[in-house]
Amino acid sequence: MQATPIVVGRVLYSTTPALAVVALRADSGTLVWKFDPFAKGPRETHVNRGVAYWAEGDERRIFFSAGRRLYALDARTGIPIPTFGDSGWVDLGAGLGRDIGDAYVVATTAGAVYQDLLIQGTRVGEGEGSAPGDVRAYDVRTGRIAWTFHTIPRPGEAGHETWPPDAWQRAGGANSWAGMTVDVERGIVYVPTGSATPDFYGGGRIGANLFANTLLALDAKTGQRRWHFQTVHHDLLDRDLPAAPNLVTLSREGRRVDAIAQITKTGFVFVFDRATGAPLFPVEERPVPRSDLRGEQSWPTQPIPLKPAPFARQSISEADLTDISPAAHAAALRRFRTLRPDAPFTPPSREGSIVLPGFDGGGEWGGAAVDRESGVLYVNASDVPWIAAMRETTPLPAASAASRGTGAGAGAGAGRLVYEATCVGCHGEDRRGNDRAASLVGIGTRLTAEQIRQVIERGRGFMPAFAMLREEDMRAVIEYLTGRQADPAPPPDPGAAAQSATRSKAPVAPYEFAGYERWRDSSGLPAVKPPWGTLSAIDLNTGEYRWRIPLGEHPALPAGRTPESGTEQYGGPIVTAGGLVFIAATQDAKFRAFDKETGALLWEAALPAAGYATPSTFMVDGRQYVVIAAGGGKLGTPSGDAYVAYALPRPTRAAPATAPSRR
Repeated sequence: MQATPIVVGRVLYSTTPALAVVALRADSGTLVWKFDPFAKGPRETHVNRGVAYWAEGDERRIFFSAGRRLYALDARTGIPIPTFGDSGWVDLGAGLGRDIGDAYVVATTAGAVYQDLLIQGTRVGEGEGSAPGDVRAYDVRTGRIAWTFHTIPRPGEAGHETWPPDAWQRAGGANSWAGMTVDVERGIVYVPTGSATPDFYGGGRIGANLFANTLLALDAKTGQRRWHFQTVHHDLLDRDLPAAPNLVTLSREGRRVDAIAQITKTGFVFVFDRATGAPLFPVEERPVPRSDLRGEQSWPTQPIPLKPAPFARQSISEADLTDISPAAHAAALRRFRTLRPDAPFTPPSREGSIVLPGFDGGGEWGGAAVDRESGVLYVNASDVPWIAAMRETTPLPAASAASRGTGAGAGAGAGRLVYEATCVGCHGEDRRGNDRAASLVGIGTRLTAEQIRQVIERGRGFMPAFAMLREEDMRAVIEYLTGRQADPAPPPDPGAAAQSATRSKAPVAPYEFAGYERWRDSSGLPAVKPPWGTLSAIDLNTGEYRWRIPLGEHPALPAGRTPESGTEQYGGPIVTAGGLVFIAATQDAKFRAFDKETGALLWEAALPAAGYATPSTFMVDGRQYVVIAAGGGKLGTPSGDAYVAYALPRPTRAAPATAPSRR
């Protein structure tokens, strides 16, 4: 549960871990209504980070997504609007201009509302065969698509020459999953996009790959491009732009400049003139390490802003390796000397390349906060290394010979071979998962064989689709995972099969990703010295730092170590006019308030689960509240389902801050 609630009047709107939308009384947490999109059908799961609101006259609508469906709900009742799309919803997989079949398409972040349009991005798969990341604007009343921007350009469109000629028919990604920002006065929507797929090998998508990894400024009414800036050319490290950018007005040489600031996973902050896209600090194209993988053509340079300095570490030396114990240091040193020397943008390699900041940043989807008065940007960062290793693509074993027996268990041996060839890199030999990959232990008690089949065929989130598996291999691996004999797939519809056969598919790459790996020491702590997470205040007028502090206390540190370790983080900060920076985000499940001027800790509270979300602040009857979703569930921390709200004393009397309200 990573949602940031919104409050309209006296009602708070947000989502639950089960992807239900709830409306609560904002001052008490009392339930007003609840809408469960899966009440009458199979339940799906994915991250959801909130909802969008639109109103005109007497109409009030809430927009949110669950699975492939984008819903419009009556904000007063939670009932789907019958005139919106198909009885209250539209299919996010429709209208992409090419058949994507069952490819993974969801919207984890709410769209941006401009006038009578909902401008919506999507999250798609990370591997070959993924859906394209077209940005679409929907009519808020009817659900019809008003305009589409192709982030993988088609013939005749700007940027088409930066891809192979047929890429628009088969390439995927370049999607905006992190959210968007609208300048209402200018009528511009600022759209940050992610990497093209597959994430880590680009031999099938040679070129700079516009408009992947790009901040797009689009006319919000028409979708026409005003300007763009690509922050990574031909991305090979999953360096998606991870958060909606921040609107800010700055002082430059005695004049006020309306600007847009975009944080990145690499720890850079790019600052542009909002109207023209001109960088407000110099940006240089600098040479970067080249790939040594067969067939790959990594881009020779990458854009580096000269100010502000990076808000996260981008390289390490032997002196930076963990000293938590002599044994941990020795093990880290041995591994360090086998890896490809790290630097910003060192591409994946067969021996393994250090990725710092890691795949999850640096900056992440929680985003940054901007103080409108001072132009100071507050941004938190994870500061731990990951490893990007590639291996030769493994031919799938022939399962049929091993599965000719009868009865349950006959194909288990073959299933283990398929698992080892396709799944072990992320889920591990013990099936307990690895960082981004979920545990598969006991999956047969959580999902049916058909649901497992759908995930394997379609992919989900960071997991690519494995639709190329032969039927006997599919049954064998399902049997291996569940311990039960899998039913064969239903006979395909002849028309659908013919249509599927005509789709243009990318060739199988010669290399595949070895799996997501945080580089940790033998005790499970990061393999570098702390801090492992920070909170920074950057003056965007000058590009200089006002302060930077460790954020969080790692719960697994041995006794006697400094508590200012910082931790990995998910979720971001908000800053108030009263001078406070509120942030949860940390692995230690605490919610904190800092002095925005100095970074001094002013208050903290323990949450029932880690608050991997960005908080909201609001006011009801003159009383100010701050609320955070305590969902936990990442970084090995327990899951939770509580919204926790804190409040200042009531204006009519002086009293201590109230106890938290949990709903």
